[in-house]
Amino acid sequence: METPVHQPEIAIQPRGSAISGTLSRLVGHGGLIADEPSRRVFETDATTAHRSLPFLVILPQTTAEVSRVLKFCSENNIKVIARGAGTSLCAGAVPSEDAVVVGLSRMTRILDVNFADRTATVEAGLTGLSISKAVAAENFFYAPDPLSQPACTIGGNIATNAGGARSLKYGVTASNVLKVKMVLMSGEVVELGGDYLDPQGYDLLGLTFGSEGQLGIVTEVTVRILKRAEESISLLIAFGSPEEASACTADILAEGICPSALEFMDKAAIAHCEKAASAGYPLEAGALLILELEGTARAVGDEVGRIKEIAGRFEPQAFRASRDAAEAIAIWKGRKAAFAAIGQSGYHFLDPAIPLGKLPEVLKQIKELGEKYKLEIMSMCRAGDGNLQSVILYNAGDKREKMAAEECGAEILKLCVDAGGCLTAENGVGLTKRELMRHQFSEADLIQRMRVKAAFDPQWLLNPAKVFPPALRHRISPESAGNG
Repeated sequence: METPVHQPEIAIQPRGSAISGTLSRLVGHGGLIADEPSRRVFETDATTAHRSLPFLVILPQTTAEVSRVLKFCSENNIKVIARGAGTSLCAGAVPSEDAVVVGLSRMTRILDVNFADRTATVEAGLTGLSISKAVAAENFFYAPDPLSQPACTIGGNIATNAGGARSLKYGVTASNVLKVKMVLMSGEVVELGGDYLDPQGYDLLGLTFGSEGQLGIVTEVTVRILKRAEESISLLIAFGSPEEASACTADILAEGICPSALEFMDKAAIAHCEKAASAGYPLEAGALLILELEGTARAVGDEVGRIKEIAGRFEPQAFRASRDAAEAIAIWKGRKAAFAAIGQSGYHFLDPAIPLGKLPEVLKQIKELGEKYKLEIMSMCRAGDGNLQSVILYNAGDKREKMAAEECGAEILKLCVDAGGCLTAENGVGLTKRELMRHQFSEADLIQRMRVKAAFDPQWLLNPAKVFPPALRHRISPESAGNG
């Protein structure tokens, strides 16, 4: 039986000009933010319900600067929170008052594009959308497309293994990254992966995906870029119920058709997204499917016909196929406006993954939970891979509703795990789901994951309050990390 070993408390670093002065010299002009009003910008992320003013904010411009900063912080027991664009929906980038935020917003260079090898090497502060724009002239693109793609960074996408609507055909971030340059807490710089698909040895690159900034800070990334298809058509299909939409999805995939995107929206999501975007969605529908098909003109045309035939089995209320790019944009307009649809409401965002066949059952239980807590819930799903996105809406000024939303959210996540799914598909665990990790994993599972973190970060200085339940921290320590 493992003997519990208590992790020594990390001393809170002194608040003084000595630390800020040293860090300022390490990153040069404009790289240090010390005044309180400017630090306030970094006290929260897209979660907004969690806030904490960081001790200092550092904005490096090179891997060497990140290395110097982390080495200094390691030697002085200073906690470090890596930050990309702050689009985290699980409080993953929220700092603590005794932490230094290392923001990568100035590291946005494209370092190399190799069209022959179909790769691009970029700094981690660049957005995925910027990669696509940079290679568009040669008819290439970068596949992952999270809803926040105009803002979220490639480094942040690695931290949560973000996907997007196209993940059914092209995979999530892990499927599209070949190599990273990462700075360890010690200041050491390592390269993980390679310039090809299957480098030898341990798959240490795989550990970085979904690591939530707890193993190191990724500063450079080599991604795969792909040639755009000859033809692309978007479809909108409206059904009377979620069960019909789900059954149609199953039949489409069973026919061997692989859309590049296959999205589901429930009635509440249809209403809110239509109000925000005026996309022309049928408000009387009980559910929508939005699909994107890519390939040769002949192949895509054939697939549209086959999908129309499949959908006809379920008597759809509407079937719309785009005839040009403008109509395709209109079909996707509402889905991409999902967060604008939230408006000024308070919201609790959930992103579990579930087995596809369980979607109708899970949606029914979510509706019942909404009625139980007297809260409105809108649900969307990447129907091809089971990434369920449920948004609990509440009055942000009402403490009772806020508490009810959090309790309801926990119940939804537990029912998704019990249905054979997991707590998070692409947004991470962060602060908001860390206590629920016990529901999905055994204590032994969690301790083994904590040992992996300790191997990279023995002092537990990188984003230490996230992912793992605090009550388990005494089970792993710098002294015991290499034993047993």
